[in-house]
Amino acid sequence: MFKHILLPVDGSDVSRRAVSSAIEFARISGARLTPYTCVHDQWIPTDNELWPEYASHAQDEARAEHAKIEEAAAQNGVHCVGATSVASSPYLGIIAKAMELECDVIFMASHGRNRVSSLLLGSETQKVLSHSAIPVLVFR
Repeated sequence: MFKHILLPVDGSDVSRRAVSSAIEFARISGARLTPYTCVHDQWIPTDNELWPEYASHAQDEARAEHAKIEEAAAQNGVHCVGATSVASSPYLGIIAKAMELECDVIFMASHGRNRVSSLLLGSETQKVLSHSAIPVLVFR
C-alpha cells in the first residue's frame, strides 16, 4: 500500500474538505502525510521588492494551515509534517515536492482556489494528472 502521501492544500474550501479524507486514507494505509503548499511567483516576480514580504506572508499562512492539519492527523494516529516551496506554477511545485520527498501518491482536490483561472489556463489538478509519474488520487 502507500507509505507517503503528499496533500496539496491552498486554503480553498474543497482543499479543506479533502483533508479529513486524506487523513483517513493515510490512517488506513499506515502512511505518513505531508500537507504541501506552493508559494508561486506568478503574481510577484522574485526580483520585485515586494517579494520577500509576500513570500513570508504566504509561508506563514501555509504553516498555520499545516498546523491544523498536523493536529487533526495526530488525533488520528497519522504522522504528519507540512512542507512549502516556491515554484513558477503550483503543479510544478507539487510534482517536484512529491518527487523530492519520495511520495508514492498525491492526494489532491479536484480544483482549487481559483476557478476562473482554471477555466482559462486549465486546473492545477489536471496539470498534475497530465505530468506526474506518481499516482494521483483526486478528491471531489
